[in-house]
Amino acid sequence: MPTIKALDLGWVRSQFPSLTRKVNGNPAAFLDGPGGTQVPQRVIDAISDYLSTHNANTAGAYATSRETDQTIAEARSAMADFLGCDADEIVFGPNMTSLTFAISRAIGRELKAGDEILLTHLDHDANISPWLALEDRGVNIRFADIHEKDCTLDLDALASKISSRTKIVAVGYASNAVGTINDVKTVVGLAHEAGAMAFVDAVHYAPHGPIDVRELACDFLACSTYKFFGPHMGVLYGKREHLARLHPYKLRANTNAVPQRWEWGTLNHECIAGIAACVEYLADLGRSVVACCDRRQALMAAYGAIQTHERKLMERMLHGLSEIPGLRLYGLSDPARLESRCPTFAVRIEGHTPLELATKLGEQGIFAWDGNYYAINLTERLGVEQTGGFLRIGLVHYNTEQEVDRLLGGLRSQVLA
Repeated sequence: MPTIKALDLGWVRSQFPSLTRKVNGNPAAFLDGPGGTQVPQRVIDAISDYLSTHNANTAGAYATSRETDQTIAEARSAMADFLGCDADEIVFGPNMTSLTFAISRAIGRELKAGDEILLTHLDHDANISPWLALEDRGVNIRFADIHEKDCTLDLDALASKISSRTKIVAVGYASNAVGTINDVKTVVGLAHEAGAMAFVDAVHYAPHGPIDVRELACDFLACSTYKFFGPHMGVLYGKREHLARLHPYKLRANTNAVPQRWEWGTLNHECIAGIAACVEYLADLGRSVVACCDRRQALMAAYGAIQTHERKLMERMLHGLSEIPGLRLYGLSDPARLESRCPTFAVRIEGHTPLELATKLGEQGIFAWDGNYYAINLTERLGVEQTGGFLRIGLVHYNTEQEVDRLLGGLRSQVLA
């Protein structure tokens, strides 16, 4: 691929109308991306245009219904390019959690007492509770532990827990709490060696890096478009043979065709229109940094530029955090290992609760999360659940070095107060 140019951050930020907001006279700094990113104007326009001129249910013998069918088809094709699969392997749903429950319940029909499912302590509860629900069928749930010092997955421990009884290994691509990027390809390979299926939660990774489900060879992968600059929707990739073979819980009137048999009731058509627009935003970003025309290639170029920009932000953030007295960072801090983390930082400061810190920052127009972010197993494992969890700072490609500096200054002021 030709050399990728640096992001034009002015162009990027001009795409997001919310970035002009002010709070108490200060520009809003959206460092809350892990809970949901901001959206480009084109996504807003696509949703509005659908509702204004194309609004109808599907499969009708008239114009707006046919246009709705086309809207869904276009979004399916866009997400296929985003994930590196075929369009009929893309399933839409309300959110990743609902889609994961749908898959877990269908897989559960095939499991028997004594079968095992392997999970990890790094994961969001949306990739834990849907599998825990299968304990009612006598399925045994096992957990792979972490290296507490840097909050990385213990791959040796994970491998040791996979056996001939393992039927599913469910793993997160990246931790939504501490930013660790897991070696998903290795985990998938370990699962397949034992004859198990591999389910990947890519919700937190999707805004930060390219996804290629064919290269990963995973059986399922789920993500949420509102985490990568789109509307509140979930997307599931499933290998075609699994989507056809498994028996979803569905309405009798629903088709048995793949992938529609996994999509119950009327979908959120307006947000599906927004999905296609958010993928096109990323593709256009790619076209702005390298000369290419294929959408998949453009998306790969976009993520190359995104990762270069985010690495600079991570280096600046890590250096600044290391200089704040009483601050503890949970997760990787070694500048030589930044390829194994994304720009999501979980911190605590001695003498201050995460809620206190988030509140004070919010008054300055700096938006950061406090709590456990549904990564309950991790906050319990690290002993912070009962005392407010973490302060989580989440950067994405529309964030700036100046915003990092404002955040660091806001934290320092709390320490000195």
